[in-house]
Amino acid sequence: MPQTDAIRDERVRALADGSAMPTLGLGVWQVPNGDECENAVRWALELGYRHIDTAQAYGNEESVGRALRDSGVPREEVFLTTKFYPARDDPAAEAELSLRRLGVDQVDLYIIHWPQRGPTWAWPGMEEAQRRGYARSIGVSNFRVDELEQVIAVADSAPVVNQVQFSPFEYRRALLQACVERHVVLEAYSPLGTGRHLSHRTVTEIAQRVGRTPAQVLLRWCVQRGTVVIPKSTHRERIEENGQIFDFALSDADMASLDRLDRTGGTNKARERKWW
Repeated sequence: MPQTDAIRDERVRALADGSAMPTLGLGVWQVPNGDECENAVRWALELGYRHIDTAQAYGNEESVGRALRDSGVPREEVFLTTKFYPARDDPAAEAELSLRRLGVDQVDLYIIHWPQRGPTWAWPGMEEAQRRGYARSIGVSNFRVDELEQVIAVADSAPVVNQVQFSPFEYRRALLQACVERHVVLEAYSPLGTGRHLSHRTVTEIAQRVGRTPAQVLLRWCVQRGTVVIPKSTHRERIEENGQIFDFALSDADMASLDRLDRTGGTNKARERKWW
């Protein structure tokens, strides 16, 4: 395959239900409702992003929806994700409320934010949200392998995405492999370690050698590991920088050096410590 075709294909990941999602998205975790969130989403869309990730727990769905409407980008061109807050009881009812806050008729992906109260109880409600047309695709987040398997075992419509903390420092090999084997796309959040990973010597040395920034190196590693990746930033220049990851490739040697930064032992777990 010519390199230009390979780069083009990297920009989209096929989902098992026949849909597809852009490989790169903007995450808005810890961005408060208001101008800061609206600006970040608007800048991302202006800079060519077509994937925005929010959640009911973030409290900023209104700002995401407002920025999407004000951007002038057609709704059908933007892949929009929100997440069910599992302290609530009814995923379908909560999805309907999310749609009102976002000001859209449907989200492209609706996922359980974490497996609070067990991995399977909310799944029938997620499927109901999909049946009602509130969500085109459904998935999970922060689910380890056995929790993912339990959902698949009871599902009529299996999860197509598992969004987890993932980076060279959290290289969850066993979880990634299990997702691949079950036709579930792994989506990487906190790929920059909320900034902690940017100053590591290995990362900065590779960045200097390839003429890229540390953030671009970390995001490129995720792309080459086959994941979707959703870095968060509220600075236009960093959002632009994070988007420039499809016109270069890391060598096998550089990928191996980054692989060795893993601190999880290649775990099949989504988190080392639960927050719920």
